[in-house]
Amino acid sequence: MPRSGSTSGRSPWWEPQVHADRRPFLLARNRIQASLRGHFHGEDFIEVDPATLQVSPGNETHLHAFVTEAVTIDGQASPLYLHTSPEFACKKLLTAGERRIFCFAHVYRNRERGPLHHPEFTMLEWYRVDADYRRLMDDCADLLALAAEAAGTRRFSYRGASIDPFAEPERITLAEAFHRFAGIDLLASITDDGQTDREQLANGLAQAGIRFADDDTWSDLFSRVLVAKIEPNLGLERPTILCEYPAAEAALARPSPNDLRVAERFELYACGVELANAFGELTDATEQRRRFEHEMAEKARIYGDSYPIDEDFLVALKGMPQASGAALGFDRLVMLATGASRIDQVMWAPVAEPPQ
Repeated sequence: MPRSGSTSGRSPWWEPQVHADRRPFLLARNRIQASLRGHFHGEDFIEVDPATLQVSPGNETHLHAFVTEAVTIDGQASPLYLHTSPEFACKKLLTAGERRIFCFAHVYRNRERGPLHHPEFTMLEWYRVDADYRRLMDDCADLLALAAEAAGTRRFSYRGASIDPFAEPERITLAEAFHRFAGIDLLASITDDGQTDREQLANGLAQAGIRFADDDTWSDLFSRVLVAKIEPNLGLERPTILCEYPAAEAALARPSPNDLRVAERFELYACGVELANAFGELTDATEQRRRFEHEMAEKARIYGDSYPIDEDFLVALKGMPQASGAALGFDRLVMLATGASRIDQVMWAPVAEPPQ
């Protein structure tokens, strides 16, 4: 089994024998990336390369950024962040006039390291102007098949789970998943205008035998069910698309025109692993500001920290056309296609581990 790292008991990734073990994964990575890049070019996409340093790393409660500072010639310092996603920059490019774009961006997330997580990893993002977000579901299915072909495999596998990457993904809503896997009526805890009822959802968890804390918010309860009951059952026989997230969990997605209780958001799962997150993009700058401020207030409450809002992004959002966009964890995709057990096995040069 390929090994990497040096402070966790494994030999360093740069030792010749370790590299020889890892090299088949890395060469497959290159083939997969080339295949996906060719696919997007064939669909008339433009490849873009957003800057990593941004005035805001993103404004999600549970994402943690790396912070640095920019110093001018006269010694004035101001904070900058390594982005957790190229999303803000990509959407500014849509406002600028681009209509189909994609990028393989290095992104950075602090407090994350494990078999499926790494402080620096590669995110594949793509955006389609004037496209329904369900078009991205088809994109995801195409990318799974292309990755399998490039890796020379007919199956994806991870921790005992195995799927057919060429099979049409199952599509299931959050409401259906909560009912099927936890016996909980999720939409009963959401009003017609998208507001949430914490006590209603708490009663559902109690009846399902799921433990929770007295001070858990509705969002906390939702996450407990998702992690404990839903995600372990996704993408086990074929890829799964989990869609129609509650409006309260919309992030940067717009509300569904058919039901304001839910949003145009989906996630892609394979072998129980979350691979992609996609939105019908919100273009209401006022609503987006409200969500950012709420997320940062929650972050300050939970972690005692928060990040600035990119005011330039909110201005650009006012002129952004209707679009849909997706973000896919490219390293995770390579893992599943190659059968690797750890994300650092499919990275050419993993980030050094901190001293023990």
